[in-house]
Amino acid sequence: MEITVSISDDGTLTFKDSSGNTIAEDLIEAAKKQQGDKIKALIQGKCDEINEQVEALGRIHEYTSPPVAHAFQPKAFAETRPVAPASKTPGFFCKLIKSCVEKVERENAKAIERHAEDAADGTPAARARGTEAEFLDKLNAGNVDAIEHYFEAVLQDIAWPKETLVVFDMLSPGTLAIDVDLPEIEDMPNKTATVPQRGFKLSVKEMGATQVQKLYMRHVHAVGFRIAGEAFSASPKIEEVILSAYSQRPDKTTGKMEDQYLYSVGIPRAKWIAIDFGNLGQVDVVDAFTRFELRRDMTKTGVFKPIEPFEGKK
Repeated sequence: MEITVSISDDGTLTFKDSSGNTIAEDLIEAAKKQQGDKIKALIQGKCDEINEQVEALGRIHEYTSPPVAHAFQPKAFAETRPVAPASKTPGFFCKLIKSCVEKVERENAKAIERHAEDAADGTPAARARGTEAEFLDKLNAGNVDAIEHYFEAVLQDIAWPKETLVVFDMLSPGTLAIDVDLPEIEDMPNKTATVPQRGFKLSVKEMGATQVQKLYMRHVHAVGFRIAGEAFSASPKIEEVILSAYSQRPDKTTGKMEDQYLYSVGIPRAKWIAIDFGNLGQVDVVDAFTRFELRRDMTKTGVFKPIEPFEGKK
């Protein structure tokens, strides 16, 4: 018989027949004997998936772009000149009607006019290269509008695992100020999984409070590292990034939720480029921020106290 085996996030295995009904225990045991390797592979895959979701949160910085200047690369457009349009000829019945003939003549005139405009502008390839080259020239020259447009597009392309909001502003031609609204610690996953050596089981256990705090600590620093790196990559004219990261937390005196800054860092390009971007897997992203001017009140286990961000922030 055909059966479907699935496994939930809490590690529960489910065996169902082709109609979606749970099958009897003796059939489950038969399935384990006949398809044991495939079922164990399914369990191991779910285990890896759960753990990867946890571990990936602290490794976001490993995908940071290096702070290199942008090089213009022409796209492969065909270098053909615009083809002159073929004139339309009124049909037999159209020739008998004056308005129909005039309509065909107008369409021919418009087609010729469009062709003349295209020929004057150059080939599609030349126009595309010219537009992109002009934009990259502005980007490399430090044009504020070009930098903000490009940086915003880069941020939109990042698939954050947890909701992360970013606002930024050019304080001066070479200084970019960034505010990051971080996810809350309550948004962090709090379970890890293991596969026992015997049996067909997935053991899912809750992480301790300290483990969750350390995960959150790595995650919020990895987020800041990634954003700062993409800012320096946006234009070689950005000489400093001032990044401040906050989350919503209850005020201990009133109980009301408010924005509280967890860290604020001023990063000069001269120090940023000393990082080996080909070996980010070996970078301790929490310690990495101590290389720069940093405001942070945090314990070794990831407990944050609110700080005042650098000037230019909220």
